[in-house]
Amino acid sequence: MIMKKLVLFLFLIPLLGTAQDKGIKFEHNTDWAKVKAKAKAENKYIFVDAFTTWCGPCKYMAQEIFPQEKVGTFFNEKFVNLKIQMDQTKNDSEDVKSWYEEAKRFTKDYQIRAYPTFLIFNPDGELVHRIVGGGEADPFIAKAQEGLNPATQYVTLVKKFEANPKDKAIAKATAESAEKAYDEEVAARAQAAFIENSSKEELLTKENLGFLAKSAQDPASKAFALIRENKEKVDAELGAGKANSILATTLVRREIAQKVWNAEGDPLNKEVEAVQKAYPDIDLTEGLTSFKLQYYLKKKNYPAFKEAVQAYIAKNDGKVSPRELNSFAWSIFENCDDAACVEAALAWSKQSVEGSNEDPMMMDTYANLLHKAGKTKEAIVWQEKAIAKVDDDAKAEFQKNLDKMKKGEPTWINEG
Repeated sequence: MIMKKLVLFLFLIPLLGTAQDKGIKFEHNTDWAKVKAKAKAENKYIFVDAFTTWCGPCKYMAQEIFPQEKVGTFFNEKFVNLKIQMDQTKNDSEDVKSWYEEAKRFTKDYQIRAYPTFLIFNPDGELVHRIVGGGEADPFIAKAQEGLNPATQYVTLVKKFEANPKDKAIAKATAESAEKAYDEEVAARAQAAFIENSSKEELLTKENLGFLAKSAQDPASKAFALIRENKEKVDAELGAGKANSILATTLVRREIAQKVWNAEGDPLNKEVEAVQKAYPDIDLTEGLTSFKLQYYLKKKNYPAFKEAVQAYIAKNDGKVSPRELNSFAWSIFENCDDAACVEAALAWSKQSVEGSNEDPMMMDTYANLLHKAGKTKEAIVWQEKAIAKVDDDAKAEFQKNLDKMKKGEPTWINEG
C-alpha cells in the first residue's frame, strides 16, 4: 500500500509542475533594476502585482486567476511579471525581505492606497497604467490590455490631461479611467474640466448624461446643479425619476451619511429634516431606504431596522434576493428579542426559503427563528430537513442547534 501511494505521488509531481507552469511566471530573487533591464532587453512591459498577505482578493487572484493557462499565455508573452508583498510578517522569506524598502517606495511614489493594485510600466520602466481590484480571467486580461495601449493607459491619459485640461475628449477619457483606478481626486478634476468646457446642450444629451450623473457626487458641483435644473430633460433621456434618484443619492451620502454615521445618539431625523428643507424639490425617500438598513443596524436599533427592512422590501415590490432576506432575518435572530421583530424576521426568512428552493442555510435560519418565536415543534421539522440537505462540513453545527431545540434550550445565546 505504501509503495502504491509512493508511485502515485511520483506520478503527480510532474503533473502538478505542468499545471503551475501554465500560469503567470513571476520573477524571483531579483531587484527592480534587474527587472527593468530584462524588460528593456526583451522589449516587454512590466506587470507588478502589489499585494498584501491579509488581502482576500489578492489571495483569490494568486490562487484562482494567475495559474490559469490563458492568463499565463497573455501575461508571459506581453510582460515581465513581478510580485511585491507590501506588508511585513514574521514568516517572510529572505526574498520578500529584500523588497521591503522598495515596497515602501512603491507605496509612496505610485500612490498605492488599496489592494490589490496592479501597476504596468512600459519597457523603459515608466509607469503607464494601474488597475485597482481583481476580477475574473477574461475581464482582467482586458484591463491589462488597456495598459498596453497609449489611448487607454491611465497614467498616460492623466499626463495628457494635465498638459491640456481644456481638451474635452481627453478630460472625459481621463475621468472614466480615473474612476476605474479609484483615483477620486483626478476623476473629480477631469469631470469638472469636461463639464466646464462643454455647453449645456452637449451635457444634456443622452451620450453625456451618464457621465454627468457620475460627476454629480457633490451638491456644490456644476453637474449636480445642471441635473437639478433640468430634471425633465434628464428623465426624458434616462427614464422617469432618474434625476431625483441621482440627486437624492448624492444628498444622502454627502449631506446626511457623513454627518450621522459616527455621531453620538440618533441624529438621523434631524439631519434629514435639515437637508429636506434646503432641497425641497428633491425626494430623499429612495436614497434613505437603503441607508437606513445600514444605519439602524450599526446603531443596534432593531425595531427601527425592522421598519427599514419592510420599507426596503416594499420599495423593491417584494423582489428582494433570498440571500438579502436571510441576512436581514439572521440579524434579528441574533440580536433582537422583540416579538414584533421576530415575527417580521420569520416572514422574511420564510420568503428566503421559498425563493431559494429550500437552501439548507436559509432553512436553518427559519428553524432558529421558529424556535425563538416559540414554535419549536415546527422548528424541529425544518431543522431536520436542513440537516438532510446540508454539506457534511456544516452538519455538526446544524445538529447542535437541533439538539438544543429538542431540549427546549435557546439557540440564540452565545456559548461561553
